[in-house]
Amino acid sequence: MENWVIKNIKADFTYIKERCGISEVLARCLVNRGLKDPEEIDSFLHPSIDKLYDPFLLKDMDKACDILQEKIALGVKIRIIGDYDVDGIIATYILYKTLKKLGAIVDYDIPDRIEDGYGLNIRMIDDAYNENIDTLLTCDNGIVAMDQVKRAKEYGMTVIITDHHNLYENDDNTLELPEADAVINPKRTDCRYPYKGLCGAAITYKLAMALISRYDLADKLEYEEELMSYAAIATVCDVMELVDENRVIVKHGLSILKHTHNYGLLALMDVCQIDKEKLTAYHLGFIIGPCLNASGRLDTAKKGLELLLTGSKGEALEVATELRGLNETRKDMTSEYVEKAQLLIEEENMHIHKVLVVYMPECHESIAGIIAGRIREKYNRPTIILTDSANGVKGSARSIDQYNIIEELSKHRDLLLKVGGHPMAAGLSLLPDNIEPLRKALNDNPPITDKMLMPKVTIDVLLPLGYLSEKVVNELTLLEPFGNGNSKPLFAERNLTIKSLFIIGKNSNGIRMRVKNLYGREMDALYFGDIEGFFKYISDTYGPEEALYLKTGRGSNVQLTITYYPRINEYNGYKSIQLMIQNYK
Repeated sequence: MENWVIKNIKADFTYIKERCGISEVLARCLVNRGLKDPEEIDSFLHPSIDKLYDPFLLKDMDKACDILQEKIALGVKIRIIGDYDVDGIIATYILYKTLKKLGAIVDYDIPDRIEDGYGLNIRMIDDAYNENIDTLLTCDNGIVAMDQVKRAKEYGMTVIITDHHNLYENDDNTLELPEADAVINPKRTDCRYPYKGLCGAAITYKLAMALISRYDLADKLEYEEELMSYAAIATVCDVMELVDENRVIVKHGLSILKHTHNYGLLALMDVCQIDKEKLTAYHLGFIIGPCLNASGRLDTAKKGLELLLTGSKGEALEVATELRGLNETRKDMTSEYVEKAQLLIEEENMHIHKVLVVYMPECHESIAGIIAGRIREKYNRPTIILTDSANGVKGSARSIDQYNIIEELSKHRDLLLKVGGHPMAAGLSLLPDNIEPLRKALNDNPPITDKMLMPKVTIDVLLPLGYLSEKVVNELTLLEPFGNGNSKPLFAERNLTIKSLFIIGKNSNGIRMRVKNLYGREMDALYFGDIEGFFKYISDTYGPEEALYLKTGRGSNVQLTITYYPRINEYNGYKSIQLMIQNYK
């Protein structure tokens, strides 16, 4: 059962409509996002590049640029240490391409997800020293690499850290920085940068912008735009909030990506059948990002970086095809183990637990987090997926609102070898003998109410079909790009009669309906979801006959109240409004 809630935030909508020249529907959506001031609304609807903050406001930015300028001039070896996810791959690419452009002697290294684990490690420090590397430059990692940075400094290396993760917290709640020559992270308590929510690649974009401002480049503006487009990919894929500066980066980055000259990105769009003229944040987060991520999960993240760096169309197509294949394999593996996890939950009666702890020893550890997310979505419970690794048992956790997973896990550090993360997601490792004690501890009077376990559906506006027009639907696109912190608005309409229904899709995974409201307004509606569950709901509520009538394309007496998002469908030059159904009852 879902808990449907309509937002009912009060505001002077007449004033907002008149001052901003927008419809009341859009005004209500904006107020629901906390925007009431006309200037704030204008800034949100029309994010300008002029609103980007000065990169030199980041603490140690001057220092980092001074060091890199000197190292470039001296011709010493610089090594970038990245990370194996999209954010780390893109961040490494931005730094590598920029330093190469400025004449640096530079290479890169990215840890292996399985062999090395996350971030800078001692092996990488030793390798760099043995290969006469003078300067280490991290991206999307390094802020908690205390011992590793100390080792590098003992070797006499210069170290620059760029990262966006939380700082290391000592037992006395003080925050500690690694002893690097420069540390760029907006989450430093002494950093006056106005926005703290940048991803790792966006921070390297800022460093690149600051550094090239000190050089006389003929193509500076064009190059800065190109870098922004890469930062946009990472911002979406690292699920950063699409507000403030991130909104500017993604909004403009998407426009630039539609005209990219990067062979690797063009090839990836081609093999994934993406129309680049219609590129959206969805394509970045759910198609391009997963393909780049698949390299770090099942092979090496360096393959994703090779794709971006290639100067050959043929090589780009070859690597893009390989990455798409890896992602298809990853999807198949994920589906297989999501199904296995569900079977385990049902067979072992775990669905009665408020915190799900599922141990699948043979599951590939790189997909544990994805599986935890899928199981969390299905059962709306905090979920931990555990699997065997070379050093014991590893796990990934995904949580629900109001349940701080890292805080709850931290209460049981005595059962864990390692734990880290944030309120909604965490990683952990433990000994096999502690799996059952951990499951029991987390389910012993957890701070979770029955209401918290009901999926919450938050509706922006109760919007009857009669209020929908092509103009209103087009106006809603001003809210894009959608994503974390700026979700697609959700509307609702009551008591829609289903006039006709057809099952559609190659795999029969969709439904197309013709619906009519109480005032006679008709519209097409599409639903892509649990089709079997939909017909079961109809059968349970209205009887098997009504479900059969619908399945066979006949009219029925079924009425639905739905949540939806409208879109314009264009076919053979004819435009019509379609409802994309999200929930029903």
